Amino acid sequence: MDRKHLEKQFTDKVKNSQGIVHKVCHMYGKNEDHRKDLFQEIMVQLWRSFPSFRGESQFSSWMYRVALNVAIQDFRKIKKRELIFFKSYEFMDVEDVAYDPTKDEQLRTLHQAIGHLDKLDKAIIMLHLDGNGNEIIGDIVGITPNYVRVKMNRIKKKISEKIKD
Repeated sequence: MDRKHLEKQFTDKVKNSQGIVHKVCHMYGKNEDHRKDLFQEIMVQLWRSFPSFRGESQFSSWMYRVALNVAIQDFRKIKKRELIFFKSYEFMDVEDVAYDPTKDEQLRTLHQAIGHLDKLDKAIIMLHLDGNGNEIIGDIVGITPNYVRVKMNRIKKKISEKIKD
């Protein structure tokens, strides 16, 4: 397949599913600049990996998997840097200004509650909220559909408790 045809095919597929990347960036990005950087990293990795996409799953499932992997790697890299930084300097944690979307209060509250979840729980709830079934979610995050159901019940309880607080 020539490069021009590959680029066209990639662009078409990404345009149809780019909301996935935006959701992942919103959930894992600390602020607007970080979300933009993360978006670029995900797009680069999607392009690099695209020739290996075999079509055995839906493109959107594959795209979620790549986006989540990049976001989780970025999360680990940031945590490692923060740990090194805070070990090097002894001072109090300065709280980052929270991103305030112009969405309604309920959506912001939900996003804040989801933001307190661990990386696997975030991925599962994002995929669920996007309308994916347990089988697809399990395939993307690497767990069984039954375990997805168990995790979803636990996640719902965590979110509910966080919202009550």
